[in-house]
Amino acid sequence: MRLSIVIPCYNMELYLQECVDSLLDQELSTSDYEIIIVNDESKDNTLKIAKDYSDQHTHIKVIDKKNAGVGAARNSGFDLAKGDYIYFLDPDDYLAKNTLSVLLNLAIESNLDILTFKTKSVVEKRYPVSANLDGELESLVIEDGISYLAHRKHQNEIWWYLIKRDFIKNTGIRFIEGKWMEDAILTAQLFCQAKRMAHANLDTHRYRILPTSAMRNKSPEHYNKVIYDNANAAHVFDKLIATIPSNHPNAAACIKRLKTRQQSFVFFLMVRLMKSDISVSEIPAMLSDFEKIDAYPLKKFIGEDYHGIGYSCLVFVFNRKPLINPFIKMFRSFYTLTQ
Repeated sequence: MRLSIVIPCYNMELYLQECVDSLLDQELSTSDYEIIIVNDESKDNTLKIAKDYSDQHTHIKVIDKKNAGVGAARNSGFDLAKGDYIYFLDPDDYLAKNTLSVLLNLAIESNLDILTFKTKSVVEKRYPVSANLDGELESLVIEDGISYLAHRKHQNEIWWYLIKRDFIKNTGIRFIEGKWMEDAILTAQLFCQAKRMAHANLDTHRYRILPTSAMRNKSPEHYNKVIYDNANAAHVFDKLIATIPSNHPNAAACIKRLKTRQQSFVFFLMVRLMKSDISVSEIPAMLSDFEKIDAYPLKKFIGEDYHGIGYSCLVFVFNRKPLINPFIKMFRSFYTLTQ
């Protein structure tokens, strides 16, 4: 079997059908791939929809498990997977028609550890057809993951690349369970260990923007958890950066990009703090911990990957400790009045 696709699901009855249907429209033989739907104790009809597909298609499997979060769900699917390559797809997203077979062939023919590809954000309008499937694709530039990170801005999410299953299995890397930012951490960890990876400029993935998505959940409990999990990600990146070999020709550029991403966790943590109910009295201790790992002040955040007047203005405030508390208090007062 050439490919395993893992789909973690929690209350996705509105979108799962379009996701799975897009995978069934990929010019792949049923013997070539499997779809593993992991139901994370959904409260709606997600499990029924998944089982209906499984009853109709022998290459679709369903795991029904107790709720433990998306990281645990993805790990459960990975443990069951048998394909040479593995792809983690979110149930509210979908793929353009007949693109997956092209990507899979490219990955196998070039013996890649990781193959990344293009994604498009969508709201209501559908984009079922690739914008450049019938055109001439650029030749793959194969390099190790440290060089890839040095040369390209990367995304945190897991759904814009295929991974060789033996590669990820041999690294021992798994999704962190019970925390957000789990795919941002795993993505960077995998890229740093990849020996052969490339980017295909094929328009493939559709990222559906939902106001109800987990990362947009505004409940105080969830919002605060995301803040603390961003802090955890910043500390995990400190350990990851320390593993980059200093004698690698692209080490400096790779570390610079990882430091930018590390400081982005701190930046967006501070942005979320503005709208949270976490006491401003907790901020000094957080910043002190970030200073110890060179994640604060935000000296490496603004640059090629993050730029613009909004970013620059907030960084100006966040980098000046005496301004932070009054700024956040003033923002919270204004935010409360406008809700």
